[in-house]
Amino acid sequence: MAIESVGFVGGGRVARIMLEGWQRAAAMPGKVIVSDPSEATLASLKSRYPAIETCLGDNCAAAGQQVVFLGLHPPVFADSVPELAAVLRPDAIAVSLAPKVTIAKLSGLLGGFERLARLIPNAPSIVGAGFNPVAFGPGLDAGSRQAVLELLAPLGDTPVVDEATLEAYAVTSAMGPTYLWFQLYELRDLARSFGLSDEASALAVQRMVAGALATMDSELTPAEVMDLVPVRPLADSEPAVLDAYRTRLPAVMDRIRPA
Repeated sequence: MAIESVGFVGGGRVARIMLEGWQRAAAMPGKVIVSDPSEATLASLKSRYPAIETCLGDNCAAAGQQVVFLGLHPPVFADSVPELAAVLRPDAIAVSLAPKVTIAKLSGLLGGFERLARLIPNAPSIVGAGFNPVAFGPGLDAGSRQAVLELLAPLGDTPVVDEATLEAYAVTSAMGPTYLWFQLYELRDLARSFGLSDEASALAVQRMVAGALATMDSELTPAEVMDLVPVRPLADSEPAVLDAYRTRLPAVMDRIRPA
């Protein structure tokens, strides 16, 4: 089946990331409707993506499309989702973009609607380099699942995973760039201060990261990898960084784990 129209209930960051990814790939769906309670948010999206339609404070039009992305935060799901049940098309596919709310719970909020999926998107989708795990509900047939995967393909990789793993992906891949970007930007800035050009500093950091990941994926053990470079200027700071990972990220996981 071909996806002809897409609705976003919620026009926040994830909607912008996905729209930009489609636009960069020249793969924008034929019809896109975005609803949001913020006039400024919708105006910003409309200025960047003139072909989309926007609805201020009214989710019904967005929810009436073939694929409906629910870009709502878990705390407002219970209040905002039930009203959509009356306007969802029988052949629609509703895709939740939020952690914590399971497919079973979402189906209950939608009055038993079963054509559901959950997606954990990550920010690199904005440049077509995303890693966006998806879990499909039992009410979606093979053709509908394939249509969703084809719609998301321009944004990057979309592995089909077990729903029980989605929160782990939220902490690992969706939030993961935030653990690294501030360090990599700082390293690029320092490289420029040491005399490298903008182009050279960007390339050095990019190749370093790619090479570091390739080395981790080799037959070497973690201990052998860590022993490859004799000089570790940040060795004294590593315990504090590891402590932040080991205390803060499990706490986040506990907060977003389905009840």
